[in-house]
Amino acid sequence: MATTMKKFRFLEWDVYRDTRELFSLILEIVKKLPKEYRYELGSQVIRSAFSVILNMAEGSGKNSDVELNRFINISLGSLNETLAATDVLRYNKFVTEKEFANIYGKIDSISNRLGGFKKKLVVSNKS
Repeated sequence: MATTMKKFRFLEWDVYRDTRELFSLILEIVKKLPKEYRYELGSQVIRSAFSVILNMAEGSGKNSDVELNRFINISLGSLNETLAATDVLRYNKFVTEKEFANIYGKIDSISNRLGGFKKKLVVSNKS
């Protein structure tokens, strides 16, 4: 790891803190699911939301922007998965329109910032 890199730098990123908030929202939704759906549907959406956090953290500890970029891509994919799962829950009336709008807004914001972060990394790799 480069000496200029801070250890556990992801803890300082606003986008990381927002992914924690998203994860908390997902946990609240899963708690309200009927028991017969909590394991299958609930665990899947929890895993996808948690994957965003874990991949961002893992990527932040890598030695190069190329590696960090790969983990950001995985986080972006997990964000899409989380949104799709939440949309299916909304479609089946397990998530209210208000809850969905809140989650959609968080995911959109996180996605935009990760995309911007990714562009900065790609630019720095071309230098």
